[in-house]
Amino acid sequence: MTSLDLWGGVVEGQALAQRRAIAKAITLLESTRADHRAQADALLTALLPHTGKSFRLGISGVPGVGKSTFIEALGLYLIGQGHRVAVLTIDPSSSVSGGSILGDKTRMEKLSVHDKAYIRPSPSSGTLGGVAEKTREAMLVCEAAGYDIVIVETVGVGQSETAVQGMTDMFVLLQLPNAGDDLQAIKKGVMELADLVVINKADIDPDAATRARAQITSSLRLLGLHGQPEHAHHDEKIWHPRVIQISALHDQGVDAFWAAVTQYRALQTANGRLATRRQQQAGAWMWERIDAGLKQRFREHPQVRKTLDLFTRQVQAGQLAASTAARQLLSVYESNTVRAEPVEALTKHHASPSTGSGRTEI
Repeated sequence: MTSLDLWGGVVEGQALAQRRAIAKAITLLESTRADHRAQADALLTALLPHTGKSFRLGISGVPGVGKSTFIEALGLYLIGQGHRVAVLTIDPSSSVSGGSILGDKTRMEKLSVHDKAYIRPSPSSGTLGGVAEKTREAMLVCEAAGYDIVIVETVGVGQSETAVQGMTDMFVLLQLPNAGDDLQAIKKGVMELADLVVINKADIDPDAATRARAQITSSLRLLGLHGQPEHAHHDEKIWHPRVIQISALHDQGVDAFWAAVTQYRALQTANGRLATRRQQQAGAWMWERIDAGLKQRFREHPQVRKTLDLFTRQVQAGQLAASTAARQLLSVYESNTVRAEPVEALTKHHASPSTGSGRTEI
């Protein structure tokens, strides 16, 4: 049974909007089993013609800034405007047990039960950058299911959380009114990638929120508007990152936020930057999967597995430099790969003729 047979309900149409079909499709994409990866590739290929029509919104911010509260308020507002909203939340995985609570959905009680919303929590599983390994694939499933707004909520770990900017159309950074001083505001990292900065919980301390807005507005100009030249600061055809104040808990400022997003989308579509951004993201996604596939193949290589434990013990004992061990392990992999892989692939192809193409999977 092929992936298209197994997931025909997802591809064919009517069952696509059903939560169970979407959940099963994303679970398939997140699976690490080799047979599931082959099915997932076929599923994505079938879904691609139905994707790309949504607006992808990335939401980041430190823990406690109110991301879930904001997303629920925004989601309910958008549904009221006639949109269908999908939310992909990323939960940090424990470095000790590897488990995740996956509790973000419980914070969005009203949105999670709405028939025009779909919320999917996923574990980060050690993936850096604030997102999960298969977040991009999950976005495509939601788009094919007819959700025209796809929101990605990151883990919320700090200034290195920038991966979401590389997979969404707009990157929004939530900040607290008392997030730091002027120096903190101009630190490069997640701040210089933000298309829109939102001061949440502005109702708690309005004066502090006003000061933070002024500091960050000044900081965005110092950061060079994503590296653009000075004359671009006044170009009305270019989006200039801005700062707004809201109180998601009290539904204050959500409409102003969406007005800014709508303006951004219209401007970036008109000047062609939105299309260019997606093309660049698609290329980066391909190379990211190549990197992940090569790393997995390296770990699974028979000769590497034979010597990996020995090198690891030597490095841990201080007998061998980590960089030296890495180069030697790569040499072992390279010296055996060219000679061994075609033979293994040929053996696999003849041993399982019923599997079809016998193509190499990453």
